[in-house]
Amino acid sequence: MTTSRAQITKAVIPAAGLGTRFLPATKATPKEMLPVVDKPAIQYVVEEAVTAGLSDVLMVTGRNKRPLEDHFDRNYELEQVLRDKGDATKLSRVEESSDLATMHYVRQGNPRGLGHAVLCAAPHVGEQPFAVLLGDDLIDPRDPLLTRMTQVREQHGGSVIALMEVDPDNIHLYGCAAAEATGEDDVVKVSDLVEKPSAAEAPSNLAIIGRYVLDPAVFEVLRKTEPGRGGEIQLTDALQTLAAEPSLGGPVHGVVFRGRRYDTGDRGDYLRAIVRLACEREDLGPDFRAWLRSFVTEEM
Repeated sequence: MTTSRAQITKAVIPAAGLGTRFLPATKATPKEMLPVVDKPAIQYVVEEAVTAGLSDVLMVTGRNKRPLEDHFDRNYELEQVLRDKGDATKLSRVEESSDLATMHYVRQGNPRGLGHAVLCAAPHVGEQPFAVLLGDDLIDPRDPLLTRMTQVREQHGGSVIALMEVDPDNIHLYGCAAAEATGEDDVVKVSDLVEKPSAAEAPSNLAIIGRYVLDPAVFEVLRKTEPGRGGEIQLTDALQTLAAEPSLGGPVHGVVFRGRRYDTGDRGDYLRAIVRLACEREDLGPDFRAWLRSFVTEEM
């Protein structure tokens, strides 16, 4: 199979998870809608896709995810109230989310893993390369990871995954890549992938983080991929196949990310992400940093 070199315009965001680590907050509210300062986490992800030139966004959702659709839809009543009040600032913030991108939605139905969620996007994506963005990873807009990944894809074809060096003791929390150096400091060629290995079994300390640029050949591989770890269809397993057999639609390269990443999938990291982003805001940062210094001093 020949790898497709078409321009990337479509992004897929899996959002069918139950968010059990944030119960009871996520009992009736999708975890993707939890606020990070004053925007839901999912909006940061959509903004990242749009900044990288991906204006067509498909969300793979499930039950109780209707608030996601509502957030990116127009709210005419609220807009009119703000317009009548002359509150142009808040009106702009409300309209911003509905004007970001062309949004589409498909239900995953029976959630059978990330690979299955990606496969649900096949009818929408067709034979075009596309990006997958996981909502638990927020990438700082000053570090354009996805843009760099599309550049690597244009250069090498195949698929590109985002990698990050982690403490070997934590590699069991991630998919892990065996990789070979290339002529570029931030690019490696992936030869093997292992889903959540022990420290002793891990081929490296390069962890897969939640950004992928995928060749459409991945769909056919996913259709033939048997359920793996946890009884789920793993995207890592399909990418492992493409890395081992480039003729199917490979190769697979990795971009080693050394920028700012905020993990909102863990409660502690979620709180730290809010603090970091709030500290850096021009409108909130000065007062918030002053309060934070005072609070930390008092608590020491």
